[in-house]
Amino acid sequence: MRYRKQDSNDDYSFGNDLNDFHIDSVEAVVQAIDTRLKLWVGEWFADTSEGTGWSQAILGKRSKNLYELTLRQRVLETQGVTSIEEFQSALDTNTRKLTVTMTVNTVFGQSNLSGAYD
Repeated sequence: MRYRKQDSNDDYSFGNDLNDFHIDSVEAVVQAIDTRLKLWVGEWFADTSEGTGWSQAILGKRSKNLYELTLRQRVLETQGVTSIEEFQSALDTNTRKLTVTMTVNTVFGQSNLSGAYD
């Protein structure tokens, strides 16, 4: 598995040959999870059915069970993910920010992830 690294601004890294890639590593899978969760359904021109159903299942007056199920499914469908060991989420209704923390098993090892999505 090869995944191009992102810098602190979430832009792709260029100019350092193979050092610009995560190759067969937990970091590659973690970045794949993060970018898959950030992609909204309909946002990618090449496949408008691809993406996380933020509008359909997460934002607005949705139950915690529904949005957690949607996020878990999206993570489990990520290449390299074998299982989710722990999963927690917290929705701040004032700022509309969803914080997700999880521990995932990948084909390359285990990793803890934490991200805020708004």
